[in-house]
Amino acid sequence: MSTVRQRRAARRNIGKAAKAARRKRTIAHLPKKTRRALGKQAAKVAKRRRRKNR
Repeated sequence: MSTVRQRRAARRNIGKAAKAARRKRTIAHLPKKTRRALGKQAAKVAKRRRRKNR
């Protein structure tokens, strides 16, 4: 299990990555690991939204 501090940092990093990706087409050039993490995060949020809208 990751600490609260690690999760906060990870969220911030993903936010920064997403912001940069919107500015340039960075997502295509990201390492596979990071790209996968972004996708997982997005899927998690989408799932949460779907559950909330039931």
